[in-house]
Amino acid sequence: MIVSLYPKKSEWAALTQRPVLEQQNLQSTVDGVFDAIKTNGDQAVLSFTERFDKAQLSSSVVSDQEIKAAQQRISDELKAAIQLAAQNIETFHAAQKPGRVEVETAPGVVCWQEAKGIQKVGIYIPGGTAPLFSTVLMLAIPATIAGCDEIVLCTPPGSDGSVNPAILFAAQYAGVKQVYKVGGIQAIGAMTFGTESIPKVDKIFGPGNQYVTAAKQRAAQLGVAIDMPAGPSELLVMADETAVPAFVVSDLLSQAEHGIDSQVICVIKSESQVRAIQSELEAQLAVLPRKEIAQKAIANSKIICIAEDQDCVDFINEYAPEHYILCVQNEDFYLDQVRNAGSVFIGNYTPESAGDYASGTNHTLPTNGYAKSYSGVNLDSFMKKITFQRITATGIQNIGPAIEHMAAAELLDAHKNAVTVRLDYLKTRGE
Repeated sequence: MIVSLYPKKSEWAALTQRPVLEQQNLQSTVDGVFDAIKTNGDQAVLSFTERFDKAQLSSSVVSDQEIKAAQQRISDELKAAIQLAAQNIETFHAAQKPGRVEVETAPGVVCWQEAKGIQKVGIYIPGGTAPLFSTVLMLAIPATIAGCDEIVLCTPPGSDGSVNPAILFAAQYAGVKQVYKVGGIQAIGAMTFGTESIPKVDKIFGPGNQYVTAAKQRAAQLGVAIDMPAGPSELLVMADETAVPAFVVSDLLSQAEHGIDSQVICVIKSESQVRAIQSELEAQLAVLPRKEIAQKAIANSKIICIAEDQDCVDFINEYAPEHYILCVQNEDFYLDQVRNAGSVFIGNYTPESAGDYASGTNHTLPTNGYAKSYSGVNLDSFMKKITFQRITATGIQNIGPAIEHMAAAELLDAHKNAVTVRLDYLKTRGE
């Protein structure tokens, strides 16, 4: 890891930069795939699946038989773990369900707001080296609670054409009825335009590599909403002398193993902590199965020593981490000043992995500094708020003159007239 001791504030901007993998012609690749899918539908999707995933398929649809078979291919222990996580995720997200908000803003003028589930949502689940079946729970469960009519799930197949059984079990357990063997850009394109077998959706959720991220951003330009402009995973640990080095390093590596473009940051109060972190990192990295991936991510990661608490807080808010682990003695000081973070994990016994799997909070979070302006996925992400109003004769008489004056001042005579004709009508009736 890169070590930076007591950097000046003028150096913070460079320290908060995320690593970016060079991808030549990324946007042109996305546009080419999208154009082909828009024109040729399923045929293009199957062609790209063969090209990118090396899987020859006659159909992208996951059959009921495949879903049933998946249940036999995972252990009872994993099934129980998935069920426990699902229950906690459901409990936390169900508690977020908004009620109807109604108020009489003026005599005879009643306004209210109701939350409605988005009709069709698409869920993208990465496969490859880390099949994220936990993300199925994180997205499908709140979508169901929100009342979404259709949930469409796309995930890449292996070269043999199969889908990870844990993904299929989690999808079935969460109530997803439409699952497709499609990954990468072609999955996002299929859900953007719709094909003969894959429905077009209203909003797309889920993490992915730079190709998937670029494809989601293109989908947003074409009128399909997305959860957020998410990128490679990241984590920041704020640690003082009360933090256990083994715990700190275990959390750093838990994110570093996601991918070579992941980034982890450790902010410490004293340079005396540097050696303890480095020594523990060497020991844990040596026995990590995904060592090769983690090593490359660690090369782009940093240990930053900042002496003053307020400077630590300011740096962390400037970085705006996806995951923020706080292991300090005076945690209230830090918590009171959290402004920019996707999800916060407090204390030595709160690993980031808990939020990734089973505590109940959502692990689909803003990265690349977007925590400054975006929330992580929550129940509201699957809903939109619709406002209603009912105005009586008394109500239009109360607010009508104000509407007339405002519309006239904006030179919108038809707006003014829509009120005037009603007020005149009431006058002729003697009301």
